[in-house]
Amino acid sequence: MKYVCGFVAAAFWASILQAETSNTTKRPQIRPALDSIQLASADLTVSIRPVPRPTTGMHRVVVEGNTSFETWLNAFRHRAVAAGIRPQVLDRSLSGLTYDTDAIKRDRSQAEFSKPIWEYLDSAVSDLRIANGRKALVRYNDTLDRIEARYGVEKEVVVAVWGLETSYGTYRGSSQTIRSLATLAHDGRRAQFFETQLLAALQIVQAGDITSDRMTGSWAGAMGHTQFMPTSYLEHAVDFDGDGRRDIWSDDPTDALASAAAYLAKFGWTKGQPWAVEVRLPKGFDYASASRDVSLLPSEWAARGVRAANGGGIADFGLASILLPAGSGGVALMIFDNFSVIERYNGADAYVIGIGHLSDRLAGQGPFRASWPRGERVLSFAERKELQLRLTLAGFDTQAIDGRIGPNTINALRAYQMARGLLPDGYATVQLLERMR
Repeated sequence: MKYVCGFVAAAFWASILQAETSNTTKRPQIRPALDSIQLASADLTVSIRPVPRPTTGMHRVVVEGNTSFETWLNAFRHRAVAAGIRPQVLDRSLSGLTYDTDAIKRDRSQAEFSKPIWEYLDSAVSDLRIANGRKALVRYNDTLDRIEARYGVEKEVVVAVWGLETSYGTYRGSSQTIRSLATLAHDGRRAQFFETQLLAALQIVQAGDITSDRMTGSWAGAMGHTQFMPTSYLEHAVDFDGDGRRDIWSDDPTDALASAAAYLAKFGWTKGQPWAVEVRLPKGFDYASASRDVSLLPSEWAARGVRAANGGGIADFGLASILLPAGSGGVALMIFDNFSVIERYNGADAYVIGIGHLSDRLAGQGPFRASWPRGERVLSFAERKELQLRLTLAGFDTQAIDGRIGPNTINALRAYQMARGLLPDGYATVQLLERMR
């Protein structure tokens, strides 16, 4: 009997490993980032957003003939006309369009992305990025002051978004947006999402904001200084300089910066409230309370012994939760509602912390006081999926086997740790996976 069980288990795990080629993305409607490109004269990397991990599954051969793409384009034209795009706009925008194998290659390679938060922050908040951000604050001070007055979003936050998205406009992407989106919509992995973005891009061209040949951005369709996807552009871009166009592509970043501020304001940014404050946790702290599900006023956290890392008090800016991005061995943060607002730009915790910490540094604050567990190896994508599967099979449901260590997986991890008498910090480590094995 034990041999039969062993065979079944082996087959089961083999099926799971094979199923990795059909996993879903972390968040289906968050735009992918520009690829990280080394620039000698700019920041350490061009765009360092930790993006949702797309599938590694090959729904069709990457290098394919243009015939099937042309067939898809012809069918798409009918759908676009039905959606209100004029035939002459389609003629100008789609004529001679070819399949972009580079976009597909980059989309596939995203599944291999894995970087510890401390390495990510080393680049996101590098000395060079801080220095360039401070120069940008000086250069565009008057414009940024007016944007802050209009939308109620601190200028340091707006500039931090600009810095992480395109290194302050140094690299805004040179891919033809309509070609990239058409390729990705045809590819099928996220066909509905990218076709929606393609239709939105054509609406932008039809409205006269920009011509299709000037509409450029990342390989995945994110555009301009602050990397708006077309639907975000339609909903949130603004004409701040008053020239009659919402131009996020030009060398002048005014409209793009104002659009980023308008976007954050739309989702509830509260001026004067921190995105987070670094804190020290007391001995005997109840790590089960370090959860997004537990929100208290800073004064209530103070009654539990939680203090600002600098030794001072924290005003009652609003309800806050404790976040441990690297478990009990790293930086501890008290996060406020503004943390969730930045998440609307990109849902990865590392990205939000990167934006928030860079904005703090631009405003004159110092680096994090606590250290990171730099000696630890982070789990690979396959290991994260295995961790989720083992947790779920053990009765601690992660809700998905997708390789994303999000709130559901953290809660399942914490429940597992509590059940096993371990420190319940919800942090996924190699040691924890080995224990499960």
